[in-house]
Amino acid sequence: MGKKEKEKIIARIKEILDKIRPYLVMDGGDVTFEELTNELEVKVRLTGACGHCPFSVHTLKAGVEQTLLQEIPQIKGVFTV
Repeated sequence: MGKKEKEKIIARIKEILDKIRPYLVMDGGDVTFEELTNELEVKVRLTGACGHCPFSVHTLKAGVEQTLLQEIPQIKGVFTV
């Protein structure tokens, strides 16, 4: 994957996270983009209430990851840091 293609994917990830963010903020949390690896894995950070919530794994997998995978099929997975 070239640098320009990676930059396009990162920009798209950030756009999608901006659409998801209001739902997390309503519950006192947030999500930030951290990295797109060469293996096309997305690393995010759940913060606020989402960072310590017992349902954070569900939020990550059923909310953030599912949405990103639907919008950007090249992505292999989403993980927290």
